[in-house]
Amino acid sequence: MVRRPGLSKSRLTAFEQCPKRLWLQIHRPDLAETDERAEARFAAGHEVGAVACSLVPQGVMIEAEPDLAAALDRTRELIATAPDRPLFEAAFEHDGVLVRCDILEPDGQGGYAMAEVKSSTAAKPYHIADVATQIWVARGAGVAVSAAVVRHIDNRFVLGRQGEYRGLFADADVLAEAEPIARDRGRVVAAARRCLAGPQPDIAPGAQCSDPFACEFASHCGSVLPKGPDWPVTILPRGGGRAWLDQGIEDLLAVDPKGLPNATQRRIHHATRTGQPFHDIEAARIAMAGWAFPRTWLDFETIGFAVPRWIGTRPYQNLPFQFSAHVEDADGEVAHHEFLSLDGADPRRACAEALLAAVPTAGAIIAYSASFERGVIRDLAQVFPDLSAPLAAMAERVVDLLPVARETWYHRDQRGSWSIKAVLPTIAPDLNYSNLEVGDGQAAQGAYLEATAKDTDPARRAQIASALSAYCARDTWAMIAVARRLAGLS
Repeated sequence: MVRRPGLSKSRLTAFEQCPKRLWLQIHRPDLAETDERAEARFAAGHEVGAVACSLVPQGVMIEAEPDLAAALDRTRELIATAPDRPLFEAAFEHDGVLVRCDILEPDGQGGYAMAEVKSSTAAKPYHIADVATQIWVARGAGVAVSAAVVRHIDNRFVLGRQGEYRGLFADADVLAEAEPIARDRGRVVAAARRCLAGPQPDIAPGAQCSDPFACEFASHCGSVLPKGPDWPVTILPRGGGRAWLDQGIEDLLAVDPKGLPNATQRRIHHATRTGQPFHDIEAARIAMAGWAFPRTWLDFETIGFAVPRWIGTRPYQNLPFQFSAHVEDADGEVAHHEFLSLDGADPRRACAEALLAAVPTAGAIIAYSASFERGVIRDLAQVFPDLSAPLAAMAERVVDLLPVARETWYHRDQRGSWSIKAVLPTIAPDLNYSNLEVGDGQAAQGAYLEATAKDTDPARRAQIASALSAYCARDTWAMIAVARRLAGLS
């Protein structure tokens, strides 16, 4: 007898996203791409779950060890012998579907209220489907579920006392929305089993490859597609290629430029067709003419925690642990200043003081997509009243290089993007990020978390510090290189 694959909440979610995804998870897991950030997401989710449980008095955690069968037995035992105790990670099985419920609280009437804990700041549609699966399984196992909520992060929460997280979560009542989904779960489970028992589903890549999750098999599925045009219309920014796709035109080079609705799209088309970059030196010089010297080229790296770690901080607040500042005088001489905190303590005061010491009290402060840097500085000004005036004045001097690049430069190798990492290789290819251990903002956040972990070896922490320093400095020097090229300077 062939044992049928077990199903779970996550597997049913995969099936509803794309039946092919579930089929590949079971039959060809070797084809999945490695998710390098999965471990960090798991750790953050575990922390959120642990805090949520700590706020429910007298709860009993049902461990997964030694195996899930033991968890099922332990859940049944506690429901029978301690019906007044909340349960964490309660295990239920029905019709071959296994679920673990984050929190079950007795409702005082012989049933339970179910809470699905999420690290997001609101309930999402797929969360409700998750809850529906758990309701269906729990009821099928003989448990009365009288209420169901998605317990999510409340981003208005501010940590007032270390370790005191009451108020961190808000409950979204989803029972009414989950009930009809739960009633249909038997049909969905049967469909999932038919899918797994048959051949690989023939489903073409599409929007489902990234909604609601990035599929780990997207590259595998995409590899069998016919090769598309070298320059697809989808490189037109802000969804500009959609109208052409609706007309059956996939190749940007086949587009009549007279039909392009704005100057940006016409520039992209012309540069792509001719191979000649668009470059308006005069407009770039005019745009930057008012940027007084000394010019400070500034970039922050920040970290945001779902569960705030430091007094006065909110969930997911951008907290600066690093900055790089290249200060350029009118003669072109450049001095570099930096700040980096990896001791795990609140870095904001030290960052603010280092920023005031590094940045001249006059001259332009230049960032790329400057609203971010301006926002970080203004947050620091709000937190520290004694530093507020100079920091607020500093924020007012921040100007943005991004719109200058967008209006005065385009090389076809940017492929519709003006991010610094798309523009830089077309202007200064020797300043790429490929030779850096830390190569983007998400990697910088991961490096920070690794460096500040208590069990990180000091030698590794020093290596991370060096990598972060090189990355952040590259970001600010890259802005100088881009600005000089836009202005027609070497």
